Amino acid sequence: MIDWMLETASLREFLQHLIDDAVGVTGVDGCGVTLQRRQRPLTVVSTGGVADKLDEKQYGQDDGPCLQALRTGEAVHVPDVLEETRWGSYPRFAAGLGVRSSLSLPIPARTHTAGALNFYATGPDAFSEGDRQTLALIAAQAGGGIALAQRLADAEEFTRDLQTALTSRSVIDQAIGSVMQQQHCTAEEAFDLLRRLSQQTNLKLRDVCTRLLTGIAGRPPTEQPPLRPRP
Repeated sequence: MIDWMLETASLREFLQHLIDDAVGVTGVDGCGVTLQRRQRPLTVVSTGGVADKLDEKQYGQDDGPCLQALRTGEAVHVPDVLEETRWGSYPRFAAGLGVRSSLSLPIPARTHTAGALNFYATGPDAFSEGDRQTLALIAAQAGGGIALAQRLADAEEFTRDLQTALTSRSVIDQAIGSVMQQQHCTAEEAFDLLRRLSQQTNLKLRDVCTRLLTGIAGRPPTEQPPLRPRP
């Protein structure tokens, strides 16, 4: 999995490699990866031609083996859709597309993103015990890839938030320095003055400081985070 993650440019590309390999290893006829975003399921990658249609049918009726696996965290094996009585009109729809058996595996929940891998085959009883074990390992790999991508995204968001906070702190510090110079007061007194002005104008403290510095210098303040003093 690590090799694939290093060689691919995105999570989508990684998942596509993963399911293409799974189809090649097991000989199944199609596969789709469903992820739930904002409480709505979405097929992010697929292979084999029928996976998208079968997934969309389940999303439309809000029921089916894929959604059951995603919501319960348990594998859903359908040996033969012609003998299946669950999920309303879905089994007949699948049979009409030439699909006779399927296997839906939950992606192990390591983040707040729920998901499932859905494998489809044109023959009945297409998923042996060995196949199910192999595909369960692939589902675990998908979960690991999604978790890693989520952690990287969270780290990037944290870095952006930290940069914003440091920039805001720089502007506030510059404004405090200007007030201290003009009012001949302490840093605490200057900050208190700016805080009261923020409350009176119903503006964020950073915006008050930006306006103050712009008025003094005739241009917006430099928004680079202050450099740390050398030890």
